[in-house]
Amino acid sequence: MLYATSGQRTAVVIVARDVPVGAQITKEDLGEASIAFDPAVKSVKAAKADTLVSQRAAVDLQAGSLLSPTQVTDKSLVSAGEQLVGVSVKPSQLPATTLAPGQKVLIVSTPDPDAASAGGKATNEAAPRPFRPRWSRSGSRLPATASWFVDAAVPAADGPALTSRVATGNVALIVASRDGS
Repeated sequence: MLYATSGQRTAVVIVARDVPVGAQITKEDLGEASIAFDPAVKSVKAAKADTLVSQRAAVDLQAGSLLSPTQVTDKSLVSAGEQLVGVSVKPSQLPATTLAPGQKVLIVSTPDPDAASAGGKATNEAAPRPFRPRWSRSGSRLPATASWFVDAAVPAADGPALTSRVATGNVALIVASRDGS
């Protein structure tokens, strides 16, 4: 009986090309593969591929990988009360280790030397301030500037302040532990 059922295969959805977290999934992003079915493996049957189109990638999807139902969402990745901020950092403003998808980061506004008072005391603008995004996604390095880009979903109250600091170049990234501390 086991031998007879081991040859049965099921058509499932695979990722045809890389899809970054938050991007809308298109038909061209999806492919089909035939695998030996195992109930322990969570997959999407190929017959349901059309239901995935227009949904968003909940994580970075890698070409050639099996698609799991938890890797897609019909919800926006920016929740109510949040804003998505693009953060551009130079290589000296982040660890030398390549950022991995889903890695927790802490964005710190670094002191602005022009914001210090004449007496040498730091003002609120000069003091380091951490921004803790609920999620972030690292982009690629721009060859012309060597800058890295990171999308960060932060509380709406922090969005304008973080954007202001990014515009001046006074931010740095810290890789946080898996628990976010």
